[in-house]
Amino acid sequence: MDFDLSEEQRLLKESVDGLLTDAYDFEQRKKYMKEKGGWSKAVWSKLAEQGLLGLPFAESDGGFGAGGVETMIVMEALGKALVVEPYLATVVIGGGFLRHGGSAEQKAAHIPGIIDGSKTFAFAQLEKNSRYDLFDVTTTAKKKGAGWVIDGEKFVVLNGENADTLIVTARTKGERRDRNGIGLFLVPASAKGISRKGYPTQDGLHAADISFTGVEVGSDAAIGNPEDSLALIERVVDEARVALCAEAVGAMDESLKETVEYIKTRKQFGVAIGSFQSLQHRASDMFVAAEQARSMSMFATMAGDFEDAKERASAIAAAKVQIGKSLKLVGQQSIQLHGGIGMTMEAKIGHYFKRLTMIENTFGDTEYHLRRVADAGGLI
Repeated sequence: MDFDLSEEQRLLKESVDGLLTDAYDFEQRKKYMKEKGGWSKAVWSKLAEQGLLGLPFAESDGGFGAGGVETMIVMEALGKALVVEPYLATVVIGGGFLRHGGSAEQKAAHIPGIIDGSKTFAFAQLEKNSRYDLFDVTTTAKKKGAGWVIDGEKFVVLNGENADTLIVTARTKGERRDRNGIGLFLVPASAKGISRKGYPTQDGLHAADISFTGVEVGSDAAIGNPEDSLALIERVVDEARVALCAEAVGAMDESLKETVEYIKTRKQFGVAIGSFQSLQHRASDMFVAAEQARSMSMFATMAGDFEDAKERASAIAAAKVQIGKSLKLVGQQSIQLHGGIGMTMEAKIGHYFKRLTMIENTFGDTEYHLRRVADAGGLI
């Protein structure tokens, strides 16, 4: 198969790489993390100006009609730069729900704000005991007239502290772990009855625990069928997993680059430690792992377009398994080859390791996806 980028895709890669090279070195990143909300509104505006926030949306909605490869290119670049802005939460996940399930009115109300950078989203899905099961939902949405009343709690909501709009999973009927009876609702973050407790996560991003107490929304808040939205949720979360795979590849590339550069310059017994054959072997193992991850990220990107939901889910789960194995090897070896300095907050490599670890645990860790692949009859 031809894995070369098209001319348009190559120009996109050069554009986003150039933007982040200028605006996002490690020292700048630390400054952005200290801004309100933990990310830079100026950088977000630059992403909007270059059209990156509008890439996946249809031209009829004001976007560029780009596909999975373009998202992969952007996410790899974001991973290399350790970007903290909410691209995943807003464009990939929030935008994904609107693209695949939103009504014409919902798209018109929200997509322009995503594209111009004036609006950010958060996906409020995780609950206290749900782990990685998307169908484990206790938050309720009960009918009140033509609208709904939402009650419940969500935890570790990425960008939940600062998002303008929340996309909330809530049960409209059935028992806690029933696969049907789950709805998706667009909820203004400023709505009465919402309480948010924000905090930084280990990788420098921000999340929030959010409680909903008698939160009233209109009939137009439901995305798709409020009694049968699990298939939509699974599709968009699969797209988020694909995006995370690409981000991990970018972070692994940079981790390998930083580590090789370090062992070339760090001296012991009067010579660079990179001259020791055992360390060269470790660096070679890291390179192989990163290339395996890249191949599976490309596979996952293609699998995102599979029409068969089970085939798509199994392929993406397999990719997440390999990504998890690769990032663990690359991350841990990066820290070991840097030695004690790699554990300090001042060392860039430690921040890559933290982000890779969080990616591995987002929307299912390696063990979880290995079980999914085994249940589907696949082999890793």
